[in-house]
Amino acid sequence: MPETDAFTGPYWDAAAEGRLLLRRCRAEGCGRAHHYPREFCPYCWSEDTVWEPAGGRATLYTWSVVHLNDLPPFAARVPYTAAVVELAEGPRVMTEIVDCAERDLAIGLPLEVAFRHEDGPSGPIAVPVFRPRAAGE
Repeated sequence: MPETDAFTGPYWDAAAEGRLLLRRCRAEGCGRAHHYPREFCPYCWSEDTVWEPAGGRATLYTWSVVHLNDLPPFAARVPYTAAVVELAEGPRVMTEIVDCAERDLAIGLPLEVAFRHEDGPSGPIAVPVFRPRAAGE
């Protein structure tokens, strides 16, 4: 389970409110969004980065259905779908796909963010996961 700290606190606080945040570089000539949260831009190394809201839309980039994992809390969830999704803002994110049968998984599947609420090491935490987007959305 993730632990929050002073830097990632805004990310986890937003998740608890049902909002997904990204970091964006403000350096001239860059301006790229990135995820996982870090204090510098992984593209140009600028430290001029800020939190910004993400829209929560993504597409499925790749996945693997996990049938065996004896580590807590994953053992209670098998089978589950570990995935990489591509956010509309550009970054690819490691996550879990929920509310989707294995037979319905396909590269490019439209997704939306959802939040699973769990007990973390420092108290309750909301973890971003993704589910199929309703048709027409």
